Amino acid sequence: MKQKPNLSFWQLWNLSFGFFGVQIAYALQSANISRIFATLGADPHKLSYFWILPPLMGIIVQPIVGTLSDKTWTRFGRRIPYLFIGAAVAVLVMCLLPNAGSLGMAVSTAMVFGLLSLMFLDTSINMAMQPFKMLVGDMVNEKQKTLAYSIQSFLCNAGSIAGYIFPFLFTFLGISNQAPLGVIPDSVVYSFYIGAAILILCVIYTTAKVKEMPPKVYAEYHSLKTPENEQKTGWMTLLKNAPATFWKVGVVQFFCWFAFMYMWTYTNGTVAANCWNVDMLAHDATTTAGYQEAGNWVGILFAIQAIGSVVWATILPQFKNRKLAYALSLILGGIGFVMAAYIHNQYVMFIPFILIGCAWAAMLAMPFTFVTNALEGYGHMGAYLGLFNGTICIPQIIAAAFGGLLLQLVGPEQSHMMIVAGIALVLGAISVGVIKEHKASE
Repeated sequence: MKQKPNLSFWQLWNLSFGFFGVQIAYALQSANISRIFATLGADPHKLSYFWILPPLMGIIVQPIVGTLSDKTWTRFGRRIPYLFIGAAVAVLVMCLLPNAGSLGMAVSTAMVFGLLSLMFLDTSINMAMQPFKMLVGDMVNEKQKTLAYSIQSFLCNAGSIAGYIFPFLFTFLGISNQAPLGVIPDSVVYSFYIGAAILILCVIYTTAKVKEMPPKVYAEYHSLKTPENEQKTGWMTLLKNAPATFWKVGVVQFFCWFAFMYMWTYTNGTVAANCWNVDMLAHDATTTAGYQEAGNWVGILFAIQAIGSVVWATILPQFKNRKLAYALSLILGGIGFVMAAYIHNQYVMFIPFILIGCAWAAMLAMPFTFVTNALEGYGHMGAYLGLFNGTICIPQIIAAAFGGLLLQLVGPEQSHMMIVAGIALVLGAISVGVIKEHKASE
């Protein structure tokens, strides 16, 4: 197999720079969806059901994008057109979603509008996000992949920090953080507007800077007898022929994304109850100043998590044993989740979220390093990574579907679900042991 050349740092940077903008959009969605739907009138104890849509759209969209982009070639490349279209749709929806309660609609109608907006937002974010993983798999050689995905992890977390702190920042600048029942505060609305603007600018930058390999050149570097745009292979065949590493990493992914789904769903209620003493069982809990302040603080906590992730992402490449680094990261995250359930000081809460950031850094970099290395020579990189996204989406769907039932089993306090998340991450760390790492000499 012809070896892909080393890329300069800035070439690796340009491959992933647009991820900064995409992740701002994803961070705004992750940190504010529970808050938005609770504000629109949803039962805070049934919020997990609203989180089924995002991963459901991901499991549908990403394999399609991956498969189609394998067979696409235009003057702009094979992955980049899908990236640009996804980003453009995301910008439009980001301007609509936070206004769900401000268009004069009835509560039920506003809820449906919000759900449809969320569906299109997550679809477009997934469409824009997946090409970045594929670009690294396509263009970066095995030796540089850990560095490439670490750069991607850094940009991802930098974007997360920006997205998470926007509502807090706008509130600090004097923009209203409270609104009548059923209306989203201006601090959140403006955050989505700014996020949309940054997203499209970052994607334009990547589109202008990155030149992808034409199909025949790609085939030479990936030991393919026929360029991928001339091949026809079904998803079931690809899954049947997938390397064992694909499935083993998927087991770890199940526990990891199961855990983080509960963080996104229940952190707001946990922080409001533990640190602001909000009675989350009260009918008007979401209209209180405490709940909205807690919502802003959740953005700060997620930003702290992202900072912890950025720092940990610089440490991960120093580990000679990638499996050890992966498992240790997940254990630290599990400890952080359990700690978060018992802390009642908003500033002390920084500690568990720094630890959770360690797990997040590993989840962004390690799985794709293992899987793309194992897939060298298989072809259909885009389709495989799209299908691998099922190991991210399926656990989130299962977690969302059973969130309400689990909450009933562990008690009414949403903080108990953070303990469930911690246990799931520890199980993920144990599962790392089944992975067999692909070596360059193999």
